[in-house]
Amino acid sequence: MTIREIKPDVDRDSVLAGAQFADAYRVTVTDAKLDARTAAERIFSRNPRWVQALLDLRNKVVAPFGLKTSGEGDAITGGMIGLFPVLSETPQRLVAGFNDHHLDFRVVVDVAPADRGQDVTTTTLVLTHNWLGRAYLSAIMPFHRMIAKTLLGQVCQAPAAR
Repeated sequence: MTIREIKPDVDRDSVLAGAQFADAYRVTVTDAKLDARTAAERIFSRNPRWVQALLDLRNKVVAPFGLKTSGEGDAITGGMIGLFPVLSETPQRLVAGFNDHHLDFRVVVDVAPADRGQDVTTTTLVLTHNWLGRAYLSAIMPFHRMIAKTLLGQVCQAPAAR
């Protein structure tokens, strides 16, 4: 399994107009029947302990600022995938995320046919609204890259038993 950073290939204006930050990571999986929701569930429905510890710390730090904590958001269309409300969904693309007063965030999970199965791509888009959003984005960026790659790697694993 090779996770590679790629140039984001989403229409920013249709997903999150004005987004100042975007990154994307891709992995090829052998499961030719994988759809975007199943891929997103594998990616976001469970966190390694170190990721969960960072999320717990983040929630404690941002709560006094009135920022949304993990799992707070309005699921418009398709419920929740992990911590994120699903905003729109097709078999090839799932868009999740939320708006907050410091920034708006979207994660896009795309699934497309590839030579040896399917490419699964996660794209993150962020639109900051103020100094707090810019400071928050700068502070979490080193962790975001590690977490994004780690979670995307979970799409290659068998689903967790329920």
